[in-house]
Amino acid sequence: MADKLYLGTRRYSSWSLRGWLMVKLAKLQVEEFVIPIAGGATAAVKAVSPNGLVPYLEHQGAKIWESLAIAEYCAEFEPALWPTGKIARAHARSIAAEMHAGFCSLRQAMPMNLGRNYAGLGQNAESLADIARIDHIFTQTRASFGTDGPYLFGTHFNAADAMFAPVVARFITFQPPLSAAAQSYVQAVRAHPLVDTWYRLAMDEPLSWRLDKYESLA
Repeated sequence: MADKLYLGTRRYSSWSLRGWLMVKLAKLQVEEFVIPIAGGATAAVKAVSPNGLVPYLEHQGAKIWESLAIAEYCAEFEPALWPTGKIARAHARSIAAEMHAGFCSLRQAMPMNLGRNYAGLGQNAESLADIARIDHIFTQTRASFGTDGPYLFGTHFNAADAMFAPVVARFITFQPPLSAAAQSYVQAVRAHPLVDTWYRLAMDEPLSWRLDKYESLA
């Protein structure tokens, strides 16, 4: 059976970006299938994914859904997805889990759209509180564990960076106020070759996949 990774529209699907980055960082060889999203669990996604959502990975007989589960699975093939030190690794897993479970106000106010400039939009008390917390995560993590490189844990782009990559995309699109340290991290993530590849693939998607609810915020 061929190994497969199911994704949603790259322009919008923040969770797909996370799963795809994990698979690429682990160098798993899979065939990629992009299913245009239309909001919620569509019939096309339900037909292939156990929880009706993407990303969904089938690899060597394993069936894995949820981004953190994909991260842990990929780390079995590429342990460097998590930091080597016990304390750093615990911190990485904590901030990745916080990202997975939280920041709903940011998600709602600033949906991921890789092709638009919505500078200044989406700012309210709740979304700005989420952004302040994320800014603190970026600056505190880099100060504690990442002083030797541009990423959260230094020179190596890892699973924690992958979890926050869609947040970086939101910050680029909506340009909320950020500290200088957080802005530097945003620029480093955007420049990563895998993130840049995702952006280029997103730009090549058919225009028919675009959704008015994400394209008409301004």
